[in-house]
Amino acid sequence: MNLTLVTVFTAISFIVYGYSSFISRRMKSEYDRWGYNNQRKLVGFLQLLGGVGLLIGLKIDILLILTSFCFIMMMTAAILIRIKIKDNIVDVLPAITYLFLNIMIFYNSLSH
Repeated sequence: MNLTLVTVFTAISFIVYGYSSFISRRMKSEYDRWGYNNQRKLVGFLQLLGGVGLLIGLKIDILLILTSFCFIMMMTAAILIRIKIKDNIVDVLPAITYLFLNIMIFYNSLSH
């Protein structure tokens, strides 16, 4: 598997998701549902920053390691929040998928 493509895909996903946290009515209602409306802009900003960090990390190894590790922590928290509010597995799958993608990025970046 080409981890550069995985990294670019993941980065773009987080940039889009982070951006939508600022402008999407649906995302605003999701943050309300999760009980984190007050943190919506902070989380969106961190997702934007992390997405850019993954892209720059393709050239700067330590940034890729740090950013992917931070996304591992963020996706773990997202999974736990969704379990806490009793979301169904279909709603939890994206966070699980991005958790595993970032684990792959993290471990691959350690070997450089």
